[in-house]
Amino acid sequence: MVEQVETVVVGGGAMGSATAWQLARRGLSVTLLERFAPGHANGASHGASRNFNTAYSEPTYVAMLAESLRLWRDLEAETATRLLYQVGIVNHGPNPGFDAVAEALLEAGLGASFVTPELAGERWPGIRFDGRVLYTPDAGRLNADASVAAMQAAATAAGAEVRHGARVLRLEVLGDDRVRLTTEDEAGTGVMEAKRVVVTVGAWTGKLLTGVLPVPRLVVTQEQPAHFALRDPSADAAAQAVTGWPGFNHSFDPADPRYSWWYSPVYGMYTPGQGVKAGWHGVGPVTDPDARTFQPEPAQLAALQRYVGDWLPGADPDALTPVSCTYTTTADENFVLDRVGPVVVGAGFSGHGFKFTPAVGRILADLATDAGPAQALFALSRTPSAGSPSWLTRR
Repeated sequence: MVEQVETVVVGGGAMGSATAWQLARRGLSVTLLERFAPGHANGASHGASRNFNTAYSEPTYVAMLAESLRLWRDLEAETATRLLYQVGIVNHGPNPGFDAVAEALLEAGLGASFVTPELAGERWPGIRFDGRVLYTPDAGRLNADASVAAMQAAATAAGAEVRHGARVLRLEVLGDDRVRLTTEDEAGTGVMEAKRVVVTVGAWTGKLLTGVLPVPRLVVTQEQPAHFALRDPSADAAAQAVTGWPGFNHSFDPADPRYSWWYSPVYGMYTPGQGVKAGWHGVGPVTDPDARTFQPEPAQLAALQRYVGDWLPGADPDALTPVSCTYTTTADENFVLDRVGPVVVGAGFSGHGFKFTPAVGRILADLATDAGPAQALFALSRTPSAGSPSWLTRR
């Protein structure tokens, strides 16, 4: 028996959950299928912290930041859940893009100011600063686990059906308004047909869409940040860490011998109850999402410990807990948000997508309902653009 549904969202991580929420808010019938159990750690949407980093200058991303800020607050109001903590982010290190970022943010009504490394060190003694500091006070930290749960709760409250433990094995396009899905759950295999399908399966995008439609090259890596304990474990230090530790992005110049041992820029933030999170950006080993080790690459982890010892005096480089997640990265680090026939694709978030989650959900919902065209920056078929955001870590 074939189950008939109107719209199916495949993949219940952050982006799929946001899309289901946005579709259900519009009164549409939507079914969200997620392969894994709630709160799983197999993809890129788990954990207690992500930077809500506003340090962008490309106009499309800046506009999405402003929209996302509003939608995160809408989601908090709908679910009575605190998700976004605007503790600010400090961006430092050699980076020619800082002035353009500050200008773009100020024009958009978002905060940006420069601080000397001396003043920054006095205000945030847990961090050692590398040159002038671009401080973005509207930025902050998101709770990833709570965000996904809140979006699914809001979607359900608006009428969506959320099914965990439901894996999509195959997609077949049968017409302009008809897609067949072969599914698998604890009851066995089944078949669904839908008018629209939104695919948001992260690292599994290439596997699911091979033979269905062409997608840009997506590189899946296993990233290995870690949480480092505060050097001062006292109750006072822990309490101050919530506001005393902004998020941070540290740029580097690969031609400068001072950074010869660096793998990439470094991002991080304080995660309440877990310590200071720090990580390299997008340089983990290439992996198959179904065959991950979840173990840190030893040389990169040792270099990360060295970084913490050199640049984060408030954290202990020898007291750490590794974290594992995936990046699914495009050649230009811009997202894929596009539609071909009845199939909408959200993919390639390249390690900087989480902050944009509610705006991405709105865009994918627009594409699924013919409410708006795809943007060239996010097209399935494109060449790398000058608007590539790769100059600054945005995890």
